[in-house]
Amino acid sequence: MLSLECFFTANCQYSDSSIIRRSTTDSLPAIKFNWKTATNPNLFPYKKLILPATLIAYGVVSLHSDALQDINKKVKEEVYTERDPKKMYIDNYLQYSNAAAVYALNIAGIHGKNNFRDRTMIYGISSLIMGATVFSVKKIAGESRPDASNNFSFPSGHTANAFAGAEFLRQEYKDVSPWYGIAGYAVAVTTGYLRIQNNKHWAGDVLAGAGVGIMSARLAYWIYPVIKRNIFKNKDVHTVVLPSYQNGQLGVGMVHQF
Repeated sequence: MLSLECFFTANCQYSDSSIIRRSTTDSLPAIKFNWKTATNPNLFPYKKLILPATLIAYGVVSLHSDALQDINKKVKEEVYTERDPKKMYIDNYLQYSNAAAVYALNIAGIHGKNNFRDRTMIYGISSLIMGATVFSVKKIAGESRPDASNNFSFPSGHTANAFAGAEFLRQEYKDVSPWYGIAGYAVAVTTGYLRIQNNKHWAGDVLAGAGVGIMSARLAYWIYPVIKRNIFKNKDVHTVVLPSYQNGQLGVGMVHQF
């Protein structure tokens, strides 16, 4: 890379070095610059949160807006009432498929951005943020499900889980091929659609869940580097305990690399 090299004896020249050297008679140390490094790589990624925040905001407004509640009812009518589809429980499994795909691809030799420890910790942090958010908001919102089975409709936990996994898959493999992320988001959208088709969620619940999932994953990719520098450093870790969320319950799981 072309840079300017200056000596304190007023001798300046161009070179391919990125070091500003001192003269033999000067006591100042050599100064090294990395011109490609950002001044603060840990700045809060607020721009990346605009889309998920918008989805969440729509869902929140739909709880109190008559116009958006009418849209919820029309979507239900189109997807569930008029078609009267048979319930499909595949969404209970699809919500985990994107995260599972990340590990399956690595086992198959198609390696993503991070190693086992790092990607597992990132997914764990994402799951913790997502699960805690969904669990607490469901309790606070108290929205009745379309089938009136309970009052934990908002936001959709299945959809949040699916979109968190989709963003996880996209982040890990976006440098390999964008199609991994596209496929992951297609699976997440299918999961959200099935939640409406199964009469378990309103459209606003699904959109808010998608926003929570995407935001959780993106926050995890921002938070983890700080944890890595201060806790793990260069240590090898083969066992990781993960938080989990399923059917309104928070729990923990363990992953071990043999």
